Amino acid sequence: MAYGIFSNNEILGNDEDFVHRQQNDELLFYSQVAGGDIDAIMENCRQHRFLDKDGVGVLSKYPVLNLKYHFVVTAAIMSRICIDSGMDMEVAFRLSDYYISQLDYIQTEKEVELLHNKMIQDYTKKMAKLKKTKALSKPVSDSLSFIHTHIKDRITIEDIADHIGKSVSYISRIFKSEMDISVSDYIRKSKIDKAKNMLRYSQISLVEISSYLSFSSQSHFIKIFREETGMTPKKYRSQYYGTGWQINTDENIDAV
Repeated sequence: MAYGIFSNNEILGNDEDFVHRQQNDELLFYSQVAGGDIDAIMENCRQHRFLDKDGVGVLSKYPVLNLKYHFVVTAAIMSRICIDSGMDMEVAFRLSDYYISQLDYIQTEKEVELLHNKMIQDYTKKMAKLKKTKALSKPVSDSLSFIHTHIKDRITIEDIADHIGKSVSYISRIFKSEMDISVSDYIRKSKIDKAKNMLRYSQISLVEISSYLSFSSQSHFIKIFREETGMTPKKYRSQYYGTGWQINTDENIDAV
């Protein structure tokens, strides 16, 4: 569903009979995205609301191009509303840029709809995770900050506990409770996410990446990478190198 659109007819004032979709519908949609209401957004997708042409205006006489224009406007408005709701500005804009760039490769209305649905779900899931993170206790929030600040180092739960001034058992228990993942698994996953971006956007060798991220050896790095992704680092690079900014619908966005 494209929202926040002014039609050519409305701008030119040459179609008195054209009725635009109610503003409340637009506000509800964007509030659902910004609020991380994934159930409501999934229902929006199931109802094919993006393809509903009633009240959205005509921006091009060519159906696919018209839909692409609506897609771009939706992405622009959604990114700004999510920023206002707490999403990092760079994250929001790069997410928008990524999805808009993918329009170059699709040729049908159905493909535009599928990309639109993926985009709005991506924004919504990230807003849901953002809201969950904001609700974290200070020890867990401080733990996350320590992990991402020291992602290049060999991090242990003892390091985190010492930094925060809490016991290992306390950090282990509260982190698992609030994040639904153990500290060690989160550290491992965060390192692999960083490695993915290094593989995708640089020509740094595997041995350099494994050393940079403080894996015990290149073979250990390859083993862990395969366990996390289902493929070797070499295969990942050959498949994804230079293919665009990484969008991971269920995970945080990471830059190199």
